[in-house]
Amino acid sequence: MYIKGRTLIIGLVVSLVLSSGLTVIGLNATGHLTKASDSATPAVTDAEFNKLVDAYGTLKKSYYQDVKDDTLLNGAIDGMVKSLDDPYSTYMSPTEAKDFQENISSSFEGIGAEIKSEDGKIVVDVPIKGAPAEKAGIKPNDRILSVDGKSLTGMKVTEAVTYIRGKKGSKAELVIERPGETGQLNISVVRDTIPLDTVKGEMLDDGMARITMSKFAETTADEFNKSLTELKGKGMKGLILDLRQNPGGLLDVCVQIANQLVPDQKLILQVEDRSGQKEVYRSKHGKADFPVVVLVDGGSASAAEILAGALKESGNFPLVGEKTFGKGTVQTTKSYNDGSNIKYTMAKWLTPDGNWIHKKGIEPDYKVDLPEYADLPYLDPDKELKPDTFSNEVKTAQIMLEALGYQPGRKDGFFDDKTKQAVVAFQKVQNLEADGVIKGKTTSKMIELLQKKIQDNDTQLDKAKQVLRKMLP
Repeated sequence: MYIKGRTLIIGLVVSLVLSSGLTVIGLNATGHLTKASDSATPAVTDAEFNKLVDAYGTLKKSYYQDVKDDTLLNGAIDGMVKSLDDPYSTYMSPTEAKDFQENISSSFEGIGAEIKSEDGKIVVDVPIKGAPAEKAGIKPNDRILSVDGKSLTGMKVTEAVTYIRGKKGSKAELVIERPGETGQLNISVVRDTIPLDTVKGEMLDDGMARITMSKFAETTADEFNKSLTELKGKGMKGLILDLRQNPGGLLDVCVQIANQLVPDQKLILQVEDRSGQKEVYRSKHGKADFPVVVLVDGGSASAAEILAGALKESGNFPLVGEKTFGKGTVQTTKSYNDGSNIKYTMAKWLTPDGNWIHKKGIEPDYKVDLPEYADLPYLDPDKELKPDTFSNEVKTAQIMLEALGYQPGRKDGFFDDKTKQAVVAFQKVQNLEADGVIKGKTTSKMIELLQKKIQDNDTQLDKAKQVLRKMLP
């Protein structure tokens, strides 16, 4: 979980920042490092500091190649943060910090299209509604051959994205190949800021509704309020709040949502700093006038666990699914003028009852597992799986085939003749090239059909509906 708005920015003029306000380092007239004082900084003795200065000077002077100042200083920051042995504290380069901010804001700058890799080509899965790509006429299944003269053929999605994205207002000159049309299309798209939805609401049956939250970003509270209002207008009598695979996000956003669901003045959470001082967060707006059931799993973490814990302990609402991840710490960031920052743990959080769930998680009131095929690792369509090979990817594909009604005969990762027969049978039914090899369109189709099967056979959602139905007035 990340706290927004508590960061402190240190100005960089001729100085280089070593860490989170600990010490400011500059170069004197002789080219040596000097230490500047910082009244907000814990005292560092000359002996302690001189060790760092000596190491810096030795590498600058004696390393067999020339080393840039920022390389050494950024490396020192990175090493200092890593020494904390905390997976949630990290140093971020300007590029990494930008990506982090885009994730928190739930937006990015680009053309606005979901893409995938298929047979060595970058293919548009779906243009985002209202985004520049859709407005420019880009359609699903369009193949993006190049961007600004750079060929994307053979690239993985992660690599292609770096060329397709760009600054707001800049133009992306795309060369498109469209199935069913001859020749190539040249389409110019002006990049813009693309918002990403983090909340999805839907009516179920018997007056029940579900709101799914993918994370707690800057826009999530507003999206939640809008969705809740719309569902109430459609006759919602009870809510299933789906926090499965929600990794968390901004604390203040989580609290805003909890304010609407947790009884007035009841605890939402407690934040405890290094000295043991606690900041208490209480609900301010009152209790929801409808019953709530919360869906959680091992991917529900941090802010998702805060909301689940508050609804369970202060709202007396049941949790359904699997034990949550178990992340009970709070992070904040400190930014620098070069665009980099450090994200570090500044406190731990406790549930309303004072429980620290770190590395323990929260147990659901109704434990329900999903089928084996619902928890499989990602299968890369660019990777070729063929007979007489052995790998974990083959094992995943075998489990997928069996779940889809085809019998590979084994699920141990060895691609034998019976596995090939199952693949060929699948390809024939789906009108794909029946070569017995799992790659490209075959992999994508298997993933698509399995996702639909998971949605249609959601045992956890079924249980949540059963529990909520009994709570309805």
